[in-house]
Amino acid sequence: MRSLMAPFASSKPVSPARRRARRAAGRRAWLALALALPALAIAGGATWLWRSGAVASAAQSAARDMAEFGARFGLAITEVSLEGRENADRGDILAALQIERGLALFAFDPHEAKRRLEALPWVAHAAVERRAPAAIHVQIVERKPFALWQQDRRLAVVDRAGVVLAERNLERFGDLLLLVGHDAPRRASELLEIIATEPELARRVTAAVRVGGRRWNVLLDDAIEVKLPEEEVVAAWNRLARLERANGLLARDISAIDLRLSDRLMVTLSNELPVKPRPDKRAGKDFET
Repeated sequence: MRSLMAPFASSKPVSPARRRARRAAGRRAWLALALALPALAIAGGATWLWRSGAVASAAQSAARDMAEFGARFGLAITEVSLEGRENADRGDILAALQIERGLALFAFDPHEAKRRLEALPWVAHAAVERRAPAAIHVQIVERKPFALWQQDRRLAVVDRAGVVLAERNLERFGDLLLLVGHDAPRRASELLEIIATEPELARRVTAAVRVGGRRWNVLLDDAIEVKLPEEEVVAAWNRLARLERANGLLARDISAIDLRLSDRLMVTLSNELPVKPRPDKRAGKDFET
């Protein structure tokens, strides 16, 4: 069996050529080490600089110097253009952009500006870009005002998702549907889909009140309260439309219509005296006039 130490235990003399080769290999190893030391020192120094915060501080200082240079040589922002604004406050948009007098174009961060703009209630999406030599262009897509929401005697404009868009200067939104109730904005879309199945009635709806988080009362012409059921709302709404087309029910002197019972409706006169039901021969149901 050959010993593992056999290659190193030979007693043969080493030839001069082999000795020269070994010396050359040793010199190359020392040269490689000498060249590697500066690189290792640089790498270690860079790590120390990064951990100490020196790199970040130098970058901030360079950014300030660039901003001063840009402002000094005519590269400061001189124009801001805005596209898509209809209801959002112009002052809020300018505040979100954070453009100070003398700010250099390349010191302005469009990504951060976009983030701040999209935090504004009216702004659904925003695009911000720098345009040479000294302009910023902003394009926004606004949320659409959907309804006026009354909660705790306070009014606000909301979109279909229930996002509050404005709580002041609401006069121009007076024609919007009025919603009342804690969860009314979140649930209103499904109600309006039902109401839209009868366009003639839908045009007369001026308010919708969420009752107990379960059902709706709808106000027609700011005068007649329609109490809708918790279930089978479409059938109840269509039944009211049929009665209106056949009898002109809503033209009568009434203040409330109760549709919560599927086999009859209860009508309250304006003097708040209920009337007795009578058969509806067309539908085989009972209703009151």
